[in-house]
Amino acid sequence: MDQLNVSDFFWGQAGRVLLDVRTPAEFAQGHIPGARNLPLFSDEERAVVGTIYKQENPDRAFQKGLDFAGAKMSWYVAEAKRLAPGNKVVIHCWRGGKRSSSMGWLLGFTGFEVEILLGGYKAYRRYILHELEMRDARLLILGGKTGSGKTDILKQLVAMGEQVIDLEELAHHKGSAFGDLGQAPQPSVEQFENNLFEAFSHLHPAERIWLENESQSIGHVFLPAVFWKKMRASPLIHLEVPFEKRVQKLVGEYGNFSTEQLQAAFEKIKKRLGGQHLKTALEALEKKDLATAAGLALNYYDKSYDHATSKGQFCKKLTFAAKEKDSFEIAKKLIKLADEHHF
Repeated sequence: MDQLNVSDFFWGQAGRVLLDVRTPAEFAQGHIPGARNLPLFSDEERAVVGTIYKQENPDRAFQKGLDFAGAKMSWYVAEAKRLAPGNKVVIHCWRGGKRSSSMGWLLGFTGFEVEILLGGYKAYRRYILHELEMRDARLLILGGKTGSGKTDILKQLVAMGEQVIDLEELAHHKGSAFGDLGQAPQPSVEQFENNLFEAFSHLHPAERIWLENESQSIGHVFLPAVFWKKMRASPLIHLEVPFEKRVQKLVGEYGNFSTEQLQAAFEKIKKRLGGQHLKTALEALEKKDLATAAGLALNYYDKSYDHATSKGQFCKKLTFAAKEKDSFEIAKKLIKLADEHHF
């Protein structure tokens, strides 16, 4: 079996499938994007082996592990063939230790071309966090108050060939009390960081990369501190969109959710919104007066956005008055503006 450094792994493994042999729980907590889970032990088996290791001795734990694994050897091979029909795999566990080498030996013996990821998932995590901290990039931040249509504009920028990292898409959250409505469950913080690096690694650092102006937390996940600081020191283009237009945007975006769902979202911000404003918003929702409720939410989020943005040390700030209704036209003008200022 050959060993593969993490840095070499990112240069491409065409035709090779990455097999993560950690437990399903470990895999769910965080995994390399694109990896497939082929667990040597189930969660329960891993717990038993770990207990024996701590309470008895390593030799006894190793023997128990052999008992578990020996009964599943034919399944490992069959499952590996299903996951990697080309019989070419890169295997890793937590530290590139016994679990990955054991599975590598078995699959190599049965005809697979096998490489072991040196240092395992731990080395991968260390590598990507270092890269997110150290790798230079031309970041360009797209700002604008809630309801400005930034997500739609970012999609148009992608269609026009611009480099974009959609942080809210990676986080499965739109960053507000209403941000989880209609979204898939959020990844763990660890998985979010993995997905962020995966998106970042496919872009050319010498070309500008658009990102939405976000707080460090997006729902229950967090941007790596150093990466977020880089964002806050990058140039900012702030979209200026009329209040009424933003109200319409929110009504269109959230109007299909139930009254109960919207009321629950308002309850999350009741302390900052204020008792009377909360009461008015909830009554408006009961009457299906979504515009009034949306306006109250915007009053709160506008103040929050202004406060957060004022703390950013952006190297340059530009304001773009988005008079057009079409996100395509706005995106075209934003590209022109960015080119003129050499962003």
